Amino acid sequence: MNQIIEKGMENVLMINSVGQFSALNNNETLHPLVNIVDLSKADERQNRRSNYGFYAVFLKEIKCGDLHYGCNYYDYEEGTLVFVGPGQVIGVENNGELYQPKGLALAFHPDLLKGTSLGRNIADYNFFSYEVYEALHLSETERKIILDCYAKIRYELDHGIDKHSKTLIVSNIELLLNYCIRFYDRQFITRENVNKGILQKFEELLSGYLNSDKPKELGLPSVAYCADQLNLSPNYFGDLIKKETGKSAQEYIQFKIMDVAKEMIFDASKSVSEIAYELGFKYPQHFSRSFKHHVGHSPNEYRNLN
Repeated sequence: MNQIIEKGMENVLMINSVGQFSALNNNETLHPLVNIVDLSKADERQNRRSNYGFYAVFLKEIKCGDLHYGCNYYDYEEGTLVFVGPGQVIGVENNGELYQPKGLALAFHPDLLKGTSLGRNIADYNFFSYEVYEALHLSETERKIILDCYAKIRYELDHGIDKHSKTLIVSNIELLLNYCIRFYDRQFITRENVNKGILQKFEELLSGYLNSDKPKELGLPSVAYCADQLNLSPNYFGDLIKKETGKSAQEYIQFKIMDVAKEMIFDASKSVSEIAYELGFKYPQHFSRSFKHHVGHSPNEYRNLN
């Protein structure tokens, strides 16, 4: 049975298994650990926030209303992919209105992946921890490729379980996810102007942070803090910065900290320890090690050289 729990001031529907998810949407459960669910078979329902105990890839139609993602992010009109990982809560608060779900959903339980290469590498698919408003917006050609992957998985489910089923199903899931990596790379490129705006805001955020009292109060700026300030999930933010700069978000932050540190070193009235604390380092020796690693000289050596 589906379980409803209280979380804060709202009801959250706990959907723990692929079978529960299939039944909720009036679909037959063809395999206990994986299914392609036709959402149009579901009864009309009200919006609700849900917590999934498995992975799900929703191929949604625009204006579906089922999942919450902002219309201002749409690049195409053919469809949108939304990724959900185990334990992630998605959806919108109940406004009392009914809607008819549409689209397809691939649902697969982590147990399906045990002993497979995908199981060992599933954490590398960062988009399962993206926020839903960071969804993947598909062109018509890309949508056809995704539908073809869905069709191959569905064929295996209809074919009946045999000794080849798991290998073929998991291989096709892995193929689908690898295509999604390619399509996200395309989306990062096609939304380059938006991304450059985020990069500029990131730069301004770091400058403002490092030139305030926040380092002394909160410590070094973290990737999670910066992502939160820019209203992005840490993984999406990290992938975006990597695509735009060639550096990880953490490397970019470290580069910015060292850039500010080099300027501060010129102020001979401040000791290295004072500079370290002002930048948010808990221990001066950590600052000195990091400075030498990035600059090639210790803080005192750099001060004497300049």
